[in-house]
Amino acid sequence: MTAILRNESRRLIRSSLILTGAFVLLTAFMLAVFPAMQAEAEMLEEAFPDYLLGLFGLADMHTIEGFTGGYVYSLIWVVFVAVYFAYASAGLIAGDIRTRRMDLTLSNPVSRESVVLQKFASLWVPLLVFNVGVLGTVFVGAQMLGESLDPVAMTMLHLLSVPYLLVCAGIGLVLSVVLDRVGTAQVTALGLVFVLWLAEGLSENVTNFEWVGALTPQHYYDPSAILLTEEYALFDAFVLVLTALGLVALATLIFVRRDI
Repeated sequence: MTAILRNESRRLIRSSLILTGAFVLLTAFMLAVFPAMQAEAEMLEEAFPDYLLGLFGLADMHTIEGFTGGYVYSLIWVVFVAVYFAYASAGLIAGDIRTRRMDLTLSNPVSRESVVLQKFASLWVPLLVFNVGVLGTVFVGAQMLGESLDPVAMTMLHLLSVPYLLVCAGIGLVLSVVLDRVGTAQVTALGLVFVLWLAEGLSENVTNFEWVGALTPQHYYDPSAILLTEEYALFDAFVLVLTALGLVALATLIFVRRDI
Protein backbone atom coordinates (compact mmCIF):
# COMPACT_ATOMS: atom_id res chain seq x y z
CA MET A 1 0.00 0.00 0.00
CA THR A 2 2.97 2.34 0.47
CA ALA A 3 5.19 1.19 -2.40
CA ILE A 4 4.72 4.44 -4.32
CA LEU A 5 5.58 6.50 -1.24
CA ARG A 6 8.77 4.50 -0.65
CA ASN A 7 9.89 4.67 -4.27
CA GLU A 8 9.20 8.39 -4.63
CA SER A 9 10.92 9.10 -1.33
CA ARG A 10 14.07 7.29 -2.46
CA ARG A 11 14.04 9.24 -5.73
CA LEU A 12 14.02 12.54 -3.84
CA ILE A 13 16.90 11.79 -1.48
CA ARG A 14 19.72 12.62 -3.90
CA SER A 15 18.27 15.92 -5.15
CA SER A 16 17.32 16.92 -1.60
CA LEU A 17 20.87 16.38 -0.34
CA ILE A 18 22.38 18.28 -3.26
CA LEU A 19 20.04 21.23 -2.87
CA THR A 20 20.51 21.24 0.89
CA GLY A 21 24.24 21.60 0.30
CA ALA A 22 23.56 24.56 -1.98
CA PHE A 23 21.21 26.17 0.54
CA VAL A 24 23.72 25.60 3.35
CA LEU A 25 26.48 27.30 1.36
CA LEU A 26 24.19 30.22 0.48
CA THR A 27 23.11 30.55 4.11
CA ALA A 28 26.72 30.51 5.31
CA PHE A 29 27.65 33.16 2.75
CA MET A 30 24.79 35.41 3.86
CA LEU A 31 25.71 35.04 7.52
CA ALA A 32 29.33 35.87 6.70
CA VAL A 33 28.31 39.35 5.54
CA PHE A 34 26.38 40.10 8.75
CA PRO A 35 29.23 41.98 10.50
CA ALA A 36 29.60 44.31 7.51
CA MET A 37 25.84 44.64 7.16
CA GLN A 38 25.49 45.38 10.86
CA ALA A 39 27.85 48.33 10.60
CA GLU A 40 25.93 49.82 7.70
CA ALA A 41 22.40 48.80 8.76
CA GLU A 42 20.99 52.26 9.37
CA MET A 43 22.41 53.59 6.11
CA LEU A 44 20.96 50.67 4.17
CA GLU A 45 17.51 51.08 5.73
CA GLU A 46 17.52 54.75 4.75
CA ALA A 47 18.71 53.93 1.23
CA PHE A 48 15.98 51.38 0.48
CA PRO A 49 12.55 52.75 -0.50
CA ASP A 50 9.62 51.64 1.66
CA TYR A 51 8.24 49.16 -0.86
CA LEU A 52 11.57 47.31 -1.02
CA LEU A 53 11.80 47.22 2.76
CA GLY A 54 8.35 45.62 2.80
CA LEU A 55 9.14 43.26 -0.05
CA PHE A 56 12.26 41.83 1.59
CA GLY A 57 11.08 42.17 5.20
CA LEU A 58 14.08 44.31 6.10
CA ALA A 59 13.81 45.49 9.69
CA ASP A 60 16.30 45.82 12.54
CA MET A 61 19.08 44.60 10.30
CA HIS A 62 21.66 45.50 12.95
CA THR A 63 20.44 42.57 15.07
CA ILE A 64 21.04 38.91 14.28
CA GLU A 65 17.28 38.26 14.57
CA GLY A 66 16.38 41.01 12.12
CA PHE A 67 19.16 40.04 9.73
CA THR A 68 18.29 36.34 9.81
CA GLY A 69 14.54 36.81 9.49
CA GLY A 70 14.58 39.69 7.00
CA TYR A 71 17.57 38.75 4.87
CA VAL A 72 18.38 35.05 5.14
CA TYR A 73 14.95 33.45 5.52
CA SER A 74 13.04 36.01 3.46
CA LEU A 75 15.09 34.90 0.46
CA ILE A 76 16.23 31.33 1.03
CA TRP A 77 13.09 30.01 2.69
CA VAL A 78 10.23 32.20 1.51
CA VAL A 79 11.45 32.31 -2.11
CA PHE A 80 14.02 29.65 -3.04
CA VAL A 81 12.76 26.72 -0.97
CA ALA A 82 9.12 27.55 -1.77
CA VAL A 83 9.91 27.68 -5.48
CA TYR A 84 11.60 24.28 -5.23
CA PHE A 85 8.54 22.67 -3.62
CA ALA A 86 6.25 24.12 -6.28
CA TYR A 87 8.62 22.99 -9.04
CA ALA A 88 9.15 19.48 -7.63
CA SER A 89 5.47 18.79 -6.98
CA ALA A 90 4.54 20.01 -10.46
CA GLY A 91 6.43 17.03 -11.88
CA LEU A 92 4.99 14.36 -9.60
CA ILE A 93 2.03 13.42 -11.80
CA ALA A 94 2.73 15.12 -15.14
CA GLY A 95 6.15 13.48 -15.36
CA ASP A 96 4.74 9.96 -15.02
CA ILE A 97 1.95 10.65 -17.49
CA ARG A 98 4.41 12.01 -20.05
CA THR A 99 6.73 8.99 -19.78
CA ARG A 100 3.80 6.53 -19.64
CA ARG A 101 4.89 5.28 -16.22
CA MET A 102 1.47 6.20 -14.93
CA ASP A 103 -0.12 3.53 -17.15
CA LEU A 104 2.08 0.90 -15.52
CA THR A 105 1.33 2.23 -12.04
CA LEU A 106 -2.42 2.20 -12.55
CA SER A 107 -2.29 -1.33 -13.98
CA ASN A 108 -1.67 -2.44 -10.40
CA PRO A 109 -4.38 -2.65 -7.76
CA VAL A 110 -3.98 0.97 -6.63
CA SER A 111 -6.48 3.81 -6.75
CA ARG A 112 -5.78 7.14 -8.35
CA GLU A 113 -6.44 8.85 -5.04
CA SER A 114 -3.70 6.77 -3.43
CA VAL A 115 -1.26 7.61 -6.22
CA VAL A 116 -1.71 11.36 -5.73
CA LEU A 117 -1.55 11.21 -1.94
CA GLN A 118 1.51 8.96 -1.81
CA LYS A 119 3.41 11.06 -4.33
CA PHE A 120 2.59 14.25 -2.45
CA ALA A 121 3.54 12.64 0.86
CA SER A 122 6.99 11.80 -0.53
CA LEU A 123 7.85 15.50 -0.19
CA TRP A 124 8.58 14.76 3.47
CA VAL A 125 12.12 13.98 2.32
CA PRO A 126 13.14 17.48 1.16
CA LEU A 127 11.00 18.98 3.91
CA LEU A 128 13.02 17.18 6.57
CA VAL A 129 16.44 17.48 4.95
CA PHE A 130 16.10 21.21 4.18
CA ASN A 131 14.89 22.02 7.69
CA VAL A 132 17.67 20.12 9.43
CA GLY A 133 20.41 21.43 7.15
CA VAL A 134 19.50 25.11 7.15
CA LEU A 135 18.50 25.23 10.82
CA GLY A 136 21.81 23.68 11.86
CA THR A 137 23.75 26.05 9.62
CA VAL A 138 22.04 29.13 11.05
CA PHE A 139 22.67 28.04 14.65
CA VAL A 140 26.34 27.21 14.04
CA GLY A 141 26.86 30.35 11.96
CA ALA A 142 25.36 32.59 14.64
CA GLN A 143 27.61 31.02 17.27
CA MET A 144 30.69 31.57 15.11
CA LEU A 145 29.72 35.25 14.79
CA GLY A 146 29.46 35.55 18.56
CA GLU A 147 25.67 35.92 18.38
CA SER A 148 22.84 33.81 19.74
CA LEU A 149 19.35 33.02 18.49
CA ASP A 150 16.41 31.91 20.59
CA PRO A 151 16.12 28.14 19.96
CA VAL A 152 12.36 28.21 20.59
CA ALA A 153 11.79 31.00 18.08
CA MET A 154 13.99 29.27 15.52
CA THR A 155 12.16 25.98 16.00
CA MET A 156 8.80 27.71 15.60
CA LEU A 157 10.06 29.50 12.50
CA HIS A 158 10.75 26.16 10.85
CA LEU A 159 7.61 24.44 12.13
CA LEU A 160 5.36 27.25 10.95
CA SER A 161 7.04 27.16 7.55
CA VAL A 162 5.76 23.63 6.91
CA PRO A 163 2.16 24.68 6.10
CA TYR A 164 3.50 27.47 3.87
CA LEU A 165 5.72 25.11 1.90
CA LEU A 166 2.89 22.58 1.58
CA VAL A 167 0.69 25.26 0.03
CA CYS A 168 3.41 25.99 -2.53
CA ALA A 169 3.69 22.25 -3.18
CA GLY A 170 -0.10 22.06 -3.49
CA ILE A 171 -0.03 24.71 -6.20
CA GLY A 172 2.46 22.63 -8.14
CA LEU A 173 0.42 19.47 -7.60
CA VAL A 174 -2.71 21.04 -9.09
CA LEU A 175 -0.76 22.17 -12.14
CA SER A 176 0.76 18.69 -12.40
CA VAL A 177 -2.66 17.08 -12.91
CA VAL A 178 -4.03 19.88 -15.10
CA LEU A 179 -1.19 20.36 -17.59
CA ASP A 180 0.08 17.60 -19.86
CA ARG A 181 3.68 18.74 -20.31
CA VAL A 182 5.88 18.39 -17.24
CA GLY A 183 8.10 21.29 -18.25
CA THR A 184 5.13 23.61 -18.66
CA ALA A 185 3.69 22.55 -15.31
CA GLN A 186 6.99 23.10 -13.49
CA VAL A 187 7.78 26.48 -15.04
CA THR A 188 4.21 27.68 -14.42
CA ALA A 189 4.35 26.57 -10.77
CA LEU A 190 7.73 28.22 -10.27
CA GLY A 191 6.58 31.45 -11.86
CA LEU A 192 3.27 31.52 -10.00
CA VAL A 193 4.89 31.19 -6.56
CA PHE A 194 7.39 33.91 -7.44
CA VAL A 195 4.65 36.25 -8.68
CA LEU A 196 2.64 35.64 -5.50
CA TRP A 197 5.69 36.60 -3.46
CA LEU A 198 6.09 39.82 -5.43
CA ALA A 199 2.38 40.61 -5.14
CA GLU A 200 2.39 40.15 -1.36
CA GLY A 201 5.43 42.36 -0.84
CA LEU A 202 4.23 45.15 -3.11
CA SER A 203 0.64 45.10 -1.86
CA GLU A 204 1.78 46.24 1.59
CA ASN A 205 2.90 49.57 0.15
CA VAL A 206 0.23 50.21 -2.50
CA THR A 207 -2.95 51.88 -1.31
CA ASN A 208 -6.16 49.90 -1.75
CA PHE A 209 -4.30 46.76 -2.78
CA GLU A 210 -3.77 45.22 0.64
CA TRP A 211 -6.44 42.64 -0.17
CA VAL A 212 -4.20 41.23 -2.92
CA GLY A 213 -1.59 40.26 -0.36
CA ALA A 214 -4.20 38.42 1.69
CA LEU A 215 -4.70 36.06 -1.25
CA THR A 216 -1.07 34.91 -1.23
CA PRO A 217 0.46 32.21 0.98
CA GLN A 218 3.41 34.49 1.77
CA HIS A 219 1.02 36.79 3.65
CA TYR A 220 0.53 34.10 6.30
CA TYR A 221 4.18 33.35 7.01
CA ASP A 222 6.50 36.07 8.34
CA PRO A 223 9.97 34.95 9.51
CA SER A 224 10.88 38.43 10.72
CA ALA A 225 7.87 38.66 13.04
CA ILE A 226 8.68 35.25 14.51
CA LEU A 227 12.31 36.08 15.29
CA LEU A 228 11.95 39.74 16.26
CA THR A 229 8.75 39.71 18.32
CA GLU A 230 8.16 35.97 18.83
CA GLU A 231 4.83 36.37 17.09
CA TYR A 232 3.65 32.83 16.42
CA ALA A 233 0.70 33.28 14.08
CA LEU A 234 -1.01 29.95 14.73
CA PHE A 235 -4.25 31.04 13.07
CA ASP A 236 -2.33 31.95 9.92
CA ALA A 237 -0.71 28.51 10.00
CA PHE A 238 -4.18 26.97 10.32
CA VAL A 239 -5.31 28.91 7.24
CA LEU A 240 -2.32 27.59 5.31
CA VAL A 241 -3.03 24.01 6.43
CA LEU A 242 -6.62 24.27 5.20
CA THR A 243 -5.42 25.76 1.93
CA ALA A 244 -2.89 22.97 1.41
CA LEU A 245 -5.52 20.33 2.11
CA GLY A 246 -7.88 22.05 -0.31
CA LEU A 247 -5.28 22.10 -3.07
CA VAL A 248 -4.45 18.43 -2.57
CA ALA A 249 -8.16 17.55 -2.59
CA LEU A 250 -8.66 19.56 -5.78
CA ALA A 251 -5.70 17.90 -7.48
CA THR A 252 -6.97 14.46 -6.43
CA LEU A 253 -10.46 15.17 -7.76
CA ILE A 254 -9.12 16.41 -11.09
CA PHE A 255 -6.80 13.44 -11.51
CA VAL A 256 -9.53 10.92 -10.68
CA ARG A 257 -11.79 12.38 -13.36
CA ARG A 258 -9.29 13.12 -16.12
CA ASP A 259 -8.54 10.84 -19.05
CA ILE A 260 -4.86 9.97 -19.33
